[in-house]
Amino acid sequence: MNAVYLVHHAYEDPAGSDEVKLIGVYSSEAAAKAAVHRLRKQPGFRDRSNDFHVEAYELDKDHWTEGYVIGR
Repeated sequence: MNAVYLVHHAYEDPAGSDEVKLIGVYSSEAAAKAAVHRLRKQPGFRDRSNDFHVEAYELDKDHWTEGYVIGR
């Protein structure tokens, strides 16, 4: 599998809104985990250090294959 690794920091705030930050895109899982390790010490991130997510995305593949609904 030819993939990249995305790192997000995501959580639900007290008002119920999703807070999502794209941290970066990395060429290996090890590089993505190293980024998480570096950022866990930074202000804000250190208070929510368990909210990092590393996901592999296969290249040249559709990852959202269904439509979506506008305005509910």
